Amino acid sequence: MIQDAIKALQDGQPILLYDFDDREAETDIVIGAEFTTPKEVYRLRRDAGGLICTAIDPVACEKLGIPYMADVLRYAGNSGNGFKAIESIYERAGDIPYDSKSSFSLWVNHRKTFTGITDNDRSLTITKLAEATRKAMNGGHVNFGAEFRSPGHVPLLRAAPNLLKDRRGQTELSIVLARAAGITPAMVMCEMLDGETGKALGKKDAIAYGKRNGLVYVEGKEVVDYFKSIL
Repeated sequence: MIQDAIKALQDGQPILLYDFDDREAETDIVIGAEFTTPKEVYRLRRDAGGLICTAIDPVACEKLGIPYMADVLRYAGNSGNGFKAIESIYERAGDIPYDSKSSFSLWVNHRKTFTGITDNDRSLTITKLAEATRKAMNGGHVNFGAEFRSPGHVPLLRAAPNLLKDRRGQTELSIVLARAAGITPAMVMCEMLDGETGKALGKKDAIAYGKRNGLVYVEGKEVVDYFKSIL
């Protein structure tokens, strides 16, 4: 199944990626950022319904200067700028019941977008993020602020430095798969939600969706087991 997922990603197709029963227990629709079109953005918001995010390889994040949002807020809260709302709002150990730290970073729009929220605008921002990631990974210089502005409508996720050794979220799982597939390690993902229950879509329903739509379904434990020799 892992090889099927890798092949699908290489072909520019989405996959379904479930994390772990003892973590979020959620399935995300995941696709390489470089292959994201307005129609794929539409699929994510129509069929998944969660937050459409872009996960970026930790090496690229380091080179591009992309921080964790918690660190940005911590710095701002401790700067004495007078904004009481952010003095203590930043994430602390124990805030997340299933993890020690979130991967949220900046929220951006590409500077050539209009509102930033349309399928066309988000697709443009996402594909430009893939370009910036690819260029940074290959040693090129990217003036991130010249291309992107914040706040925006595309949340960035900074993958943990040592990927699955540090954290086992969809962010890290997707980047491991991207590296294995040899595609640009910037991945778009969106949680699948259930409008009937108000919760995350159940695993059986996610698998059934995958079968109906010809999408590969893979679980985090399969990714960890498959790549355990390099973890």
